[in-house]
Amino acid sequence: MSEPVLTERRGAAVWIVINREPRRNALNEEVVQRIEHAIAAAQADATVRAIVLTGAGDKAFCAGADLDRNAQGFAFAVDFARPRHYIVDLFKRLQACTLPVIARVNGHVMAGGFGLLCACDLAVAADDVRFGTTEPKIGITPMMILPHMLRVLPARRLQEMCITGETFGARELLEWGVVNYVVPRAELDAKLDWLLARILDKSPTAIRLGKQAFHAMRDMSLRDALEYAQVMVPVMSSTEDAKEGLAAFAEKRAPKFTGR
Repeated sequence: MSEPVLTERRGAAVWIVINREPRRNALNEEVVQRIEHAIAAAQADATVRAIVLTGAGDKAFCAGADLDRNAQGFAFAVDFARPRHYIVDLFKRLQACTLPVIARVNGHVMAGGFGLLCACDLAVAADDVRFGTTEPKIGITPMMILPHMLRVLPARRLQEMCITGETFGARELLEWGVVNYVVPRAELDAKLDWLLARILDKSPTAIRLGKQAFHAMRDMSLRDALEYAQVMVPVMSSTEDAKEGLAAFAEKRAPKFTGR
């Protein structure tokens, strides 16, 4: 039996691949836990600078929760002794991740897979991919993924997706700001490599602190965000990467960032 989640080191990036192509890369508890463990392992390795999250094959990035009632960790089963759902644990892990996480959208993105996409920092999609929150078609609403979608999608478009359950094309999602780039399928990996190259030569410390500030400020009032920013400026400027970056700028040379 094949592993449901594969990890592969490619240069300074770790690829995490949901490897359930016959099930359209659907999520169950084992898959989610393995993704979490892969993210934690990547973060623990100081030489890793980015994470790529994708699905096996070319049909689906992720079709959402596995709807097989006999599947391990059926998404709609309730365990009242457990305070959090495993999907929530994954989303919290992604939000706390200090590495940039890029969604390589190789196939259709449905239901919980859409939430997974929204939880990533950046996304590159093939132009023939369809996106949708199809839960209304089976009598439910995309409750678990709504918090992330509210932070990424325009309100009217989000309402349309959640009410109609219909799917939309990659170009539409690009216009709405849900994905960063849409390219012909044959160019997907080249565009991903191009985006990675723009990340891997930057300061890991600046990215780490920037992600922390982004998530913190988004949930603050403007006044609180400004107070937070002025406290973080001396913290940021005291790092070794900041000192190296400023020295390299003054000396007109390329910086050598260490992530400290």
